[in-house]
Amino acid sequence: MHRQLMRIFRLYLLVGGMPQAVETYLEQNNLQVVDEVKREIVDLYEEDFTKIDGAGLAGDIYDSIPASLSGNASRYILATAREGIRTEKVRELIPDLLSSYTVNIAYHANNPGIGMALEKDPGRYKLFTSDTGLFVTLAFKDKKYTENVIYNKLLSDKLDANLGYVYENAVAQMLTVKGHNLFYYTLNSDSSNHLYEIDFLISERDKISPIEVKSGNYRSHKSLDMFSDKFSRRIGDKYVLHIKDYKWENGIHYLPVYMVPFIYA
Repeated sequence: MHRQLMRIFRLYLLVGGMPQAVETYLEQNNLQVVDEVKREIVDLYEEDFTKIDGAGLAGDIYDSIPASLSGNASRYILATAREGIRTEKVRELIPDLLSSYTVNIAYHANNPGIGMALEKDPGRYKLFTSDTGLFVTLAFKDKKYTENVIYNKLLSDKLDANLGYVYENAVAQMLTVKGHNLFYYTLNSDSSNHLYEIDFLISERDKISPIEVKSGNYRSHKSLDMFSDKFSRRIGDKYVLHIKDYKWENGIHYLPVYMVPFIYA
């Protein structure tokens, strides 16, 4: 049952939720044709973005979301959108992008706790697309079209690529739909210069719950362990979202990623 649910979930990641894409898949059962429909939707988005910003920067910001996330950066990297652009210029466009409902945003929580929104860092954030199906199309936009073989390998989880950022975008989408404001947190190791990151933090009653997203080895979660040691009194439930079946171990909920909608809201 779990394997079947994961296959259905991966199919959703590829098709997404845009009505035109869903209808095309149901009618033709051809993921390449679905991708072509999604590319048309992205083109329409980019046309609309020129109404926000005539210089085309808003469209560049949207297009570069997968590249920024795949680089494992602790914030949105402006150079992935347009080299030499000023931080202030991008920040001016963020409210309009959010109002278009094409992107979701996660702010860095400077002081993880119930009042995270009061102490967020407005200059340190990550952007996600509001539809993961469009995210996948953007991620493979370097080709004229995404061949069915790529989609089929993605569907069967056999593509030789780190797809953690695809799952991360999907989790951001699901948490947003559940009504959560998105926050993340980074911390340095005492013994090295390595930066550890909690992918998402959500409020649950009077506690916060850290969430790590894993597309591969879920047994190693140094970021979650360090965060738990540092903020033990503030933490409610702890989650590792992965592609395996559910289990509870050492105070951590290991949830298959399709169970995100059942996390407390």
